[in-house]
Amino acid sequence: MTYSKTLLALSISALLAGCGSSDDDNSSPEPEMGTFNLAVSDNPADASVVNIAFKQVVLKSSDGSTSFDVSENGESKHVNLLEFQGQEVETLVSGQTLPTGEYQMCIYMENSEVANTDSSYVQTMDETIAGLTTNSNGSCGGVGADDENTGRLFFNKSFTIAAGNNSFVAEFNLAKGLQAPHGNKDYWTLKPTSVQLVNVSEVGAINGQISPDTIAACEAAAGGSEFSTAVYLYPVDTALENMADFRADADLLTQVAPITSARVNEIVDENEAVIGHGYEFGFVVADSYALGYTCVAQNDDPEAPNSPDDEVNPFFIHIDEQAVIVNEGETTERHFPQAYVPSA
Repeated sequence: MTYSKTLLALSISALLAGCGSSDDDNSSPEPEMGTFNLAVSDNPADASVVNIAFKQVVLKSSDGSTSFDVSENGESKHVNLLEFQGQEVETLVSGQTLPTGEYQMCIYMENSEVANTDSSYVQTMDETIAGLTTNSNGSCGGVGADDENTGRLFFNKSFTIAAGNNSFVAEFNLAKGLQAPHGNKDYWTLKPTSVQLVNVSEVGAINGQISPDTIAACEAAAGGSEFSTAVYLYPVDTALENMADFRADADLLTQVAPITSARVNEIVDENEAVIGHGYEFGFVVADSYALGYTCVAQNDDPEAPNSPDDEVNPFFIHIDEQAVIVNEGETTERHFPQAYVPSA
C-alpha cells in the first residue's frame, strides 16, 4: 500500500510579448503581454489512480475573465495525477498571451458521483473504482462551466503575471484534501480549497532514500502487516515528539501539523528488481524545514485526530531529520538517516 500527498503543479510563464505605442500620439499604449502555461503534477495518495477530467481554466482580473478550454477533441482532458510525480508535469494550457497584472484562478473539472472511467474517478489498491467530485461549482468573475456535472477548484490568493518569466506551482495536498467515501456517499470528494500557489522562482526540491533498517524498525514498532510509507514536511525545528498528523484540530501548543507529505516509492533496476525506497518533494518554498518518516500513513485521517496511543490504528512519526535547507532552484538531498549511503 502507498500513501502521500498530491501536488497539482501549475506553471505560469509570462514572457514580454510586446509593449509601446504607435506613431499616433492620440493612441493608447498597447498593454504588456505575457505567455500563460498551465501544467499538472502529482505525488499520489492512498490509491492507484486519481483521475481528474479537466474542462477549463479561468483567469480573473480587474478587466474581466479569460477562459481557456482544456478539452481534447471535444472531451475533457483526463489526467491521472499518479502518473506525474515529483517535478514531472502534464500541460493543460500552453502559449496563451495575457496582459500583465494581478489575477485569480479557477480550474473546472467534471464531477461524477458514480463509478465512471469516462469522467473523474478514483481507483483504490484493490482495483475498486468510485466517482470523484468537488463540492464547489461557482463562477470565476462571471465565467465558468455551467454544466450540472462541473466542479470548481479555486485559489484564495491572487498572483501577478509580470513582464518576463513568471512560473507558479499549485500544490494539491490529497492527504488533506481527498476524502474517501463516507456516510451514505459512495464517491470520493476533493476539497476545492486544498491548494496552495507558490512562485517557482522561490522554490526548490527535496529528495532522498529510506534505509532498509529504518523501514524495518518502523514496521516492527507499528506491528501488524499493513504499512503505508511517507515522509512528512514540517516547519523548521519541529521536534520529533511534536510532529503531529493532518488533523484539523491539532493542539498547536504542543503539536505541529505537517505542511505536506510525500509518498515513498520503490526504486527498481532495469530488471524491475527493487533496489531502494525513495521520496521527493517537487515544489518547496525556499526555507529551512524538518522531515519525519512514517510507515503508518494510512492511519492519518485528516478528519480526526490520530496518535501513537490509538489502539486500533496508531499513527506516529518514527524518525526525524532536522535542518533541511531548501534553496531556490536547487534540489536538497536528505536520506533517512542522514548518514545512510544508498547503493543506487
